[in-house]
Amino acid sequence: MSYTAPLKDMLFVMNELAGLAEVNVMPGCEDATPETAEAILEENAKFCSEVVAPLNHSGDQQPSYWTDGKVTTSAGFKEAFKQFGEAGWQGVQHPVEFGGQGLPKLLATPCIEMLNSANLSFALCPLLTDGTIEALMTAGTKEQQETYIANFISGKWTGTMNLTEPQAGSDLALVRTRAVPQGDGTYKLSGTKIFITYGEHDMAENIVHLVLARTPNAPEGVKGISLFVVPKFLVNADGSLGERNDVHCVSIEHKLGIKASPTAVLQFGDHGGAIGTLVGEENRGLEYMFIMMNAARFAVGIQGLAVSERAYQKAVAYARERVQSRDLAGSAGAVTIIHQPDVRRMLMSMRAQIEGARALAYVAAATSDVAHFHPDEATRKANQAFYEYLVPIVKGWSTELAIDVTSTGVQVHGGMGFIEETGAAQYYRDARILSIYEGTTAIQANDLVGRKTARDGGAVAKGIIAQVRKTAAGLEGDAGLKPIGLRLNEAAGALEEVVDYVVANIKGDIKSVFAGSVTYLKMAGVVLGGWQMARAAAISAARLKAGEGDAGFHEAKLATARFFADQILPQALAYRTAIVDGAQSVLALSEEQF
Repeated sequence: MSYTAPLKDMLFVMNELAGLAEVNVMPGCEDATPETAEAILEENAKFCSEVVAPLNHSGDQQPSYWTDGKVTTSAGFKEAFKQFGEAGWQGVQHPVEFGGQGLPKLLATPCIEMLNSANLSFALCPLLTDGTIEALMTAGTKEQQETYIANFISGKWTGTMNLTEPQAGSDLALVRTRAVPQGDGTYKLSGTKIFITYGEHDMAENIVHLVLARTPNAPEGVKGISLFVVPKFLVNADGSLGERNDVHCVSIEHKLGIKASPTAVLQFGDHGGAIGTLVGEENRGLEYMFIMMNAARFAVGIQGLAVSERAYQKAVAYARERVQSRDLAGSAGAVTIIHQPDVRRMLMSMRAQIEGARALAYVAAATSDVAHFHPDEATRKANQAFYEYLVPIVKGWSTELAIDVTSTGVQVHGGMGFIEETGAAQYYRDARILSIYEGTTAIQANDLVGRKTARDGGAVAKGIIAQVRKTAAGLEGDAGLKPIGLRLNEAAGALEEVVDYVVANIKGDIKSVFAGSVTYLKMAGVVLGGWQMARAAAISAARLKAGEGDAGFHEAKLATARFFADQILPQALAYRTAIVDGAQSVLALSEEQF
């Protein structure tokens, strides 16, 4: 089945919920007019559906492969990536001075969604390159920026992130890769890095690795980690490519999903040392890498949304054509399964969660833009805190729901969903990695609890909850919207209880608090996603009353928002019970009793 970008919903969310017009008036965002945004999204949708999406199933069936240190990507990937770079899609949100379009994150986000819906494996290469650009723009020297960034944006070169080692997964204090200074401003690196997405491939002239490593006299633990740029091919003074660097791909992984994306094991320094240059200052590498990781974490949240959308479209198409059983209300013969109440429940569940996740992610993107471009410092600071609170939720909740949504997509297909030829299973398999890489859901949840909630005494969280309550109160005067408002207010109250519990117990009973951290993250996603759906419902109700816009679209938005309020928001009350009243049951067994 082909992919059709949900442009109506994307534009509705961008304009009505995320406030594109407010972003557009800020210095540096003047080019992001609603008209420009619509034109860019339409063109991106065409590219993704016509060029990238057709390679998705074939790439899964015929993955990238490794032979004698070289990786050959799935058929068509190299040509599609060339078109991707030439069309300027890598540079949508990156600086004009390096060949980018310099557009706000809000406009780039739907482009990222469409690329990932079209082909998750393909989209991973640009995702890591985006993060590399972010890191070098923030901490790189002028020479590093001038050497690498324009080549990234053009698609000539790609970037990777090298953290994980065989003995060091999420615990980066255990990193052992060494970087020895050579006295000329360069370092020689040696060590092994695993799980390196697009660490080796044939789609670009050069691959530039950002590598965490330790210098000889570095302190132990995470305080002794530095960040280095290590290109596959060394770069000459005139910008041309020189000799091959001492970094080699010794194998790629055989995975459950995202099979067309090569996940490499890289060996640095087996033949004398891989030459690299320091990014920023020694021993601040983790700080710089988090710039890249935060960009990647947001993007992975969009991946969760994107693969869910693709699975939903396939499930709807199948439900419309699969004839089986009579209508429960009576029919002359068998009907398509979309007439059956439980199939409709499954489809509505998929749709509502996708729309809630999309709205929350786009609002987060706009918040990031305000934090970067608004002329008022206090406004920038407040929006940065809001964005930082949302990032682990966008990443964690959107990827967790992707597992559920893509699984539901298989269920809609029934037995045919379990057969690879139908394609539904691929989305389920692809989605399963999303809650793991770039920090597991537990890591996102720990961040949400520790850095984003407890550290400021719940101030940012409670400020957001106050906005949620304000939205809920605004729905009370409309009989059609009042039930949504009541559900939202109940859910906001439950979330506030959890925030209070976290703040009150983080010091005295830390294990009990963290026992409910993932549940808290999911709860926050449900409540804040429901908040955005409630806002959407109010806007659509007003449009219908005024006779404005696409009546069918607004009627569907209202129905979907009501489903979210009735079927999904009540989960927040159960989550509250599990976190506040049920923490001890998580810790009840000793290690020996498991």
